[in-house]
Amino acid sequence: MEKDNKRENTKESNRKSVRSKYRTEYSGDHVFDYKDPASLTRFISDGAKITPARISKLSLAQQKKVAAAVKKARTLALLPDGADAYDTFGKAELISPAPFEY
Repeated sequence: MEKDNKRENTKESNRKSVRSKYRTEYSGDHVFDYKDPASLTRFISDGAKITPARISKLSLAQQKKVAAAVKKARTLALLPDGADAYDTFGKAELISPAPFEY
């Protein structure tokens, strides 16, 4: 019996702390408000894309709520629709062939 107890104790002591798959600061019934763009920007990338759930560590239900809130905030122009195109940087400015008028 003593050996069984020792085995159980070593198993418990060898277990590492398991990290949660989801964020603990947001409860399951947390309401993501579309009227608060400052909190929604945490879930938007630099290119104004919604961060996927595997990166944002939200559950499926929470991710759906965030996506709906971000889309509603974009509709009301509280959040940007997207970033400017990257390919416009460094292009030469077009010059009109018409002569300058003074």
